[in-house]
Amino acid sequence: MQQPNEFPKARIVIVEWDRAGDVAAWPPRIKHVNAAAAELLGFEEQELADQSFHRLCPESEEQPWRQIFTQLIETGVDQSVIAGVATRANRMIKAQVSLSRLLTQVPERVAILMLIQEFNGKQLAEIDGVDAPGIAGMGVNVCRDVESALVESEERFRQMAEMTGEWLWEQDPGGFYIYCSTAVKQILGYSPDQVVGRHYTEFLTAQDKAEQQFYAASQQPFYSLINHYQHKDGHLVVTESTGLPITDAAGKLLKWRGVDRDITVRKQFQDALIESEKRIRLIIESSLSAIVIMDSYGIIRDWNRQAEQIFGWRRDEAIGQRLDELIIPERFRKAHRLGLDNFLRGGNGSILNRLIEQTALRRDGAEFPIELSISPLKEGNVFIFSGFIHDISARKAAEQQIRQAQVKLAIARNEIDIARKIQATLSPSTPIKNRHFEVLGRCLPADQVGGDYYDYFCRGDRHLDMVIADVSGHSIGPALFMVETRSAIRANAAGVESPAVKLDQLNRFLFEDLDKSDFFITLFYLQYDIDNRLIRYANAGHPPPLLYKPRQNACLRLDADGLIVGVNQQVYFEEKSLPIEHGDLILFYTDGLIEAEGGQGDFFGIDRVESLLSEYCRETPDTLINVCLERLKQFCRTDSFSDDITLMVFKCL
Repeated sequence: MQQPNEFPKARIVIVEWDRAGDVAAWPPRIKHVNAAAAELLGFEEQELADQSFHRLCPESEEQPWRQIFTQLIETGVDQSVIAGVATRANRMIKAQVSLSRLLTQVPERVAILMLIQEFNGKQLAEIDGVDAPGIAGMGVNVCRDVESALVESEERFRQMAEMTGEWLWEQDPGGFYIYCSTAVKQILGYSPDQVVGRHYTEFLTAQDKAEQQFYAASQQPFYSLINHYQHKDGHLVVTESTGLPITDAAGKLLKWRGVDRDITVRKQFQDALIESEKRIRLIIESSLSAIVIMDSYGIIRDWNRQAEQIFGWRRDEAIGQRLDELIIPERFRKAHRLGLDNFLRGGNGSILNRLIEQTALRRDGAEFPIELSISPLKEGNVFIFSGFIHDISARKAAEQQIRQAQVKLAIARNEIDIARKIQATLSPSTPIKNRHFEVLGRCLPADQVGGDYYDYFCRGDRHLDMVIADVSGHSIGPALFMVETRSAIRANAAGVESPAVKLDQLNRFLFEDLDKSDFFITLFYLQYDIDNRLIRYANAGHPPPLLYKPRQNACLRLDADGLIVGVNQQVYFEEKSLPIEHGDLILFYTDGLIEAEGGQGDFFGIDRVESLLSEYCRETPDTLINVCLERLKQFCRTDSFSDDITLMVFKCL
């Protein structure tokens, strides 16, 4: 049952019920009241936001709202109830409330749309009677002429109504039809004879049967009353009905006279339009984009919730304002107006129907970047413009950070490249080979600058010094300490100190710098006495080199006690000596070789290195290094490594 008079705009209330909680979650909260509903109930449009649902519809035995809501949610079938709705002044008005469930992103948070249609309970003004005291004194012929004219006029009206398809009817005071025009056949499928003598409620739907009793009992005229009839074949027919009570001079009700107009198609169209508007509104309000609609005069006509959040203006504040004065920085407003004028005059719009970036203005005056797409739509002879807006402040900040990071990375890579080149120049560029020995070293650098270091040099004609070291870490810092270590060793190369003494001096020299920077160095120092074929060596925590003796087919690990450089200032370094003979070779290496991981998570390990020495002991140092590196790449299934891998081979000839 709808209200007697059709409203130009639906009266809508949206409530939200969070069913994830306990009983305390009831009653639901009001989330939205449109302007038409607010006006009907006497509220401001935003006044009911987040208020209890019971502020409008109190719970009672006649109005079991929780039961109604639960039935709506469980069945999914729209509900329609006759209920009292409270105004701002706490006056209850009688209304039909239609309820529909809306889809939400959170299933436990149920949104329900309520369409409020008020019954016209106001008494319509009575039609003033004609004060004609002379009628009683008229002659019989005159009265007959007047009566005949009235009958003829009424007949002409009925004929015209029949031609237009309107159903004319008369009912006795009890509501039984005493006259029915032939249009009822077209509207309800019954002939006039099948209608006359039956009560009007027999043709109404069950819901309207109860509600229409009010009008029959009130003896007041009604206009544009919406009736729901059951057609003879069972389908629903909606009519717009107007009825007037006919009374005698004493005010006694003689009969009802009225007319029904079939508005089923129009009502279906209106309902579909309302549903469409509700869906469109729901889409607009749930959009992640700010949606702003502007007319051809530059006035804002619509403004969704996301626009409220982005720009800071409420919908009621924004609608009716000039868009350029509200959200466009002043320096861009002239260009905006010129662009609008050019489009309206010639249909040219350089920024329409494409995604662009612009600068917008918040309520507090702050400017921020937006991504915008504008589409024109012609309605009749005028244009409206819909804008879809995203705040891209976060994206722009991220892009700026990425650009800065890219610049820093490029600088870091350039610095690393320079450091690599410097580091490469500090290692021996060529092997040393004579009739007594051959020595060769090679470094397979990691992706970053590392701290691996190897060196060999002659002291006079009868001695060869060899050193291999590894500074902790993989950055510019370790590379700098590697340079400092090499400089300290080379500066004291002319001295005759033993390996243990050299390590002690080096530890004292580097301790303070290493201690402050939290780095350390592992280092192995070996001296070869050519005349006596004797090696002397000391170790500062470095992986022990391997001495392979082909004649005995034995592999010895050259280790000696000694802490890594940079841990303690006072360190005892053990020194050992050992004779070597023709064909013996020594492999120096850093931990990157034995700690390289294979595909199964296992390490390359020292055993594989010893096996390679046994297999290729008769090859040149260059061949032995190439074989080691190639086997390592096969084992790790890669050509690059996370740690520098340094190898140095000495072979006694």
